[in-house]
Amino acid sequence: MSNFWTNIVRYPRFFISSMVGLVLIILTPFRNLFKIPKLRWVLILFMLVFTLSLYFILINMLAI
Repeated sequence: MSNFWTNIVRYPRFFISSMVGLVLIILTPFRNLFKIPKLRWVLILFMLVFTLSLYFILINMLAI
């Protein structure tokens, strides 16, 4: 029975490390694009437009 609880305690640590790895893998191409000066502005503009679009969509959905 102690082996069961040992495995249950390991799951949160596994979940956190998996999520951190996933985020790092997803953000790596953007980090590489950020190193190129011409693409840096395109990436910044894209992130700004994406953030503003998400903001306005949520504001309209929540009727604030």
